Amino acid sequence: MFLPFSILLLLLLPFSSSSSDELHLLLQTKQLFSDPTNALSNWDPILHPNFCNWTGITCSSSSTITIINLSYLSLSGPFPSPLCHLPSLSSLYLSSNNLNSSIPPSSLLPCSSLSLLDLSENLFTGPLPSSLPSLPSLSYLDLSANNFSGLIPSSFSLFPNLKALSLVGNLLTGTIPPFLSNISTLHQLNLSYNPFHPSPLPPSFSSLSSLQILWLAGCNLIGPIPSSLGLLSKLQNLDLSTNNLTGSIPASLSNLSSVIQIELYVNKLSGPIPHGFGKLPMLQRLDFATNELTGSIPQDLFDAPLLDSVHLYENQLTGEIPLGVARSRSLTDLRLFTNQLTGALPAGFGRSSLLVFVDLSDNHLSGPVPAGICDGGGLEQLLLLDNSLNGSLPESLGRCRTLTRLRLANNELSGEVPDSLWGLPHVSLIELSGNHFSGSISPAISTAANLSKLDIFGNQFSGSIPPEIGALSLLYEFSAGDNQLSGDLPSELLNLAELGKLDLHNNSLSGELPKGVRSLQKLSELNLAHNVFTGSIPPELGDLPVLNYLDFSVNDFVGEVPVQLQNLKLNKLNLSYNKLSGSLPPLFATNSYKTSFIGNPGLCSGMQGQCSGDKQLNHKSLNWLLRFMFILAAFLLMAGVLWFYYKYKNLNSSSNLITDKSKWTLTSFHKLGFSEYEIFGCLDEDNVIGSGASGKVYKAELSNGEVVAIKKLWGASKLANDSNDGFNAEVATLGKIRHKNIVKLWCCCTYEDCKLLVYEYMANGSLGDLLHGTKAGILDWPIRYKIILDAAEGLSYLHHDCVPAIVHRDVKSNNILLDGEFGAKLADFGVAKNVEAVTGKSPKSMSVIAGSCGYIAPEYAYTMRVNEKSDIYSFGVVILELVTGKLPVDPEFGEKDLVKWVCSTLEHKGVDNVIDPKLDLCFKEEILKVLSIGILCASSLPINRPSMRRVVTMLLDVSPVSKPKVSKDGKMSPYYFDDNDSVAGS
Repeated sequence: MFLPFSILLLLLLPFSSSSSDELHLLLQTKQLFSDPTNALSNWDPILHPNFCNWTGITCSSSSTITIINLSYLSLSGPFPSPLCHLPSLSSLYLSSNNLNSSIPPSSLLPCSSLSLLDLSENLFTGPLPSSLPSLPSLSYLDLSANNFSGLIPSSFSLFPNLKALSLVGNLLTGTIPPFLSNISTLHQLNLSYNPFHPSPLPPSFSSLSSLQILWLAGCNLIGPIPSSLGLLSKLQNLDLSTNNLTGSIPASLSNLSSVIQIELYVNKLSGPIPHGFGKLPMLQRLDFATNELTGSIPQDLFDAPLLDSVHLYENQLTGEIPLGVARSRSLTDLRLFTNQLTGALPAGFGRSSLLVFVDLSDNHLSGPVPAGICDGGGLEQLLLLDNSLNGSLPESLGRCRTLTRLRLANNELSGEVPDSLWGLPHVSLIELSGNHFSGSISPAISTAANLSKLDIFGNQFSGSIPPEIGALSLLYEFSAGDNQLSGDLPSELLNLAELGKLDLHNNSLSGELPKGVRSLQKLSELNLAHNVFTGSIPPELGDLPVLNYLDFSVNDFVGEVPVQLQNLKLNKLNLSYNKLSGSLPPLFATNSYKTSFIGNPGLCSGMQGQCSGDKQLNHKSLNWLLRFMFILAAFLLMAGVLWFYYKYKNLNSSSNLITDKSKWTLTSFHKLGFSEYEIFGCLDEDNVIGSGASGKVYKAELSNGEVVAIKKLWGASKLANDSNDGFNAEVATLGKIRHKNIVKLWCCCTYEDCKLLVYEYMANGSLGDLLHGTKAGILDWPIRYKIILDAAEGLSYLHHDCVPAIVHRDVKSNNILLDGEFGAKLADFGVAKNVEAVTGKSPKSMSVIAGSCGYIAPEYAYTMRVNEKSDIYSFGVVILELVTGKLPVDPEFGEKDLVKWVCSTLEHKGVDNVIDPKLDLCFKEEILKVLSIGILCASSLPINRPSMRRVVTMLLDVSPVSKPKVSKDGKMSPYYFDDNDSVAGS
């Protein structure tokens, strides 16, 4: 017999006994791993004899292994227990891989020298290893961002030397155990974002006298904050955000003399903000946002010498902004939006500070914009919209060259805008709508090289549009409706290659439209209504690929309606009240467009039989329609007979296959508590719970009490290839991914052309069946919101956390399954594809359109190119389904689908005609926010659709009980916080 290769190497190579043992353990470890990127290619004792130089290995001066760091290498497989037998190993880093087993407690016992263990960002499952406290030297333990489940073991109270414990982002249940306060050596305790049962914060944690970091965000905490936490004199970071804490903020927290940041946002805290925080010498960040706090802001709050970030938005705070804000020299980030603050901004506000971000929107503030608000030299974002500010803008604001976003909409500001403000070099957004500004748009705007949105709607601007606006190469939106602009449209507007929205309605603009409009290839909305434009409508408008909103109403356009406009996929067309004449193009001669052309006396409508030849044409069309229906009925009858024969024959065939159980092959993807033979016994027609194009689904109640769902795929003749493709895609995808919002594939069984897929059972079936069936009433808004968020997180995982990314290609309500508690999981990966993100290459082209009617993105249908944006469109349709309660395609929509129907109804009838009448309108504000996200996802232009990661963030911002993102690196960073814009400032 031949010796194993690794042992043979040990016999041939000159190593000491201890080195040979360590080499052998490393080679054993390598065999356990799947290494798709060949990261461990130099773990080769022949080509690289000195293992101290191998990837991730650090040795001591005596050439014994002390540190192993295999993080970020895309390794998969079980926990490498051989490494625990390395006698001098003190630090083991395995973070950010795809290790996916449970960890037997016994496998860790030999790690007696280990002081640091980092297994974060993997796919480990099962309970937390209860043997970890037996490691006498362990001081740092990071198990965050895995799928560990169950209770925190009681043995975790026995760590003798542990300083840092992080269990962030797992599936731990039960309550946060008070016994963790027995670990007297702890400096960091991080348990955030676990689905613990609702429970109060243990007051005993105040006995952890060495604690520096306490991170319990998103832990389902309830009740008041224990005042005893004020005894933690060494605490630097207190994060209790995104819980359900109630009561007032304890005054004792102002005794935390070492604290750097306090995060209490997204709770249900009430009452006033205690005095004393301004005396904390180390305090840098204070975030009490999205609570129910009342009263005024303490006058001494901004006296804290190092305070640089204050977030008190979305509360019920009253009174004026303290004068101390003008004295602060450290303040950079101030967000007080959505409160009830009154009075004027302090006169010296910004003059001596280093302000970068200011959002005071949605209050009752009055008075002028402070002249020195940008004197600190670093202001980037100034958001003061939805207040009662008045007066003119200070000239100094035009010298704020660092400014990137300026939002002053819906105030009472007046006067002329300083010339230099129009041309700020870094500004990307100027929003001045809903004020009383006058004067003209300055030619200095040509230097605003980064401007992408200019919104001056609803003011008193006059004069002509300067031709210099054509120099803004990044301009996407120009909204200047409801002003007093006059003169011709400058031809330089046609230079704006990125322009997507041009809204100039209700002005006094005149002349003919400039020639060459086809250069605006990204234009999706064009509104020139209520002006005095003349001449003909340019036929080249029909060449704009994404134009879906066209309003030229109430002008003096003449001539015919260009037939080329039929090429557009329009959500709105309004050419009424002009001087158009001639015949309508055939597509527009229907009742769907009957309001689009009123007020044009010379226009032959062709809609009510008014044009000659209409009756004869309609008579011929009716004859052809009757003939077609007769032929179609005959064809369907023949197809039905053939289908019945095929299914009868196939049923007999399937019964014989299942009888011969010994020929089946089982492949498992998880530890199973049942055999394939028990599965076969459940394939009875009485157990069928669903069927589709790929096969039937059975419910199976097993002897161990477990319930599973079995999908049976039968491949025969021409359908065999499709069945195999779907089966292979399902196994390849679900067999390797793990996520709480992706349906779990237990195993698969195969024999010849018969294939079985065994999934976890989802008690409430598919979202589509429930939403559009007789039980839709049980889906109240909180449940629908939970379903949307769950599905978004599952899709975000496929797009952003899988390498390569996975595109589902058939996202729809029927492929979202619901468990007994209405938790949502994505299912049916039969047409899923991996997408290789290669820079500079186009998205992958598919030979066949996958997806379902009403969910398919417009560009997918005609380009056959698939990427993540296709899934995002389909997900947007699902959101609209849940908000409206309607099917994606319905006869009541006429020629529209759900997306177009929603947009059209919002435009003409208002939002109340869109929301499902089964929903309680006490949630109307949240519903409208989610509706806007759905419309954004279902944008006709792929570039306008947000990524799924951004969708999840926006959805989390909707609900006051939502949670923010976990830190990017999944570590125990004490100072992680989310810097995304506020709702008012987005």
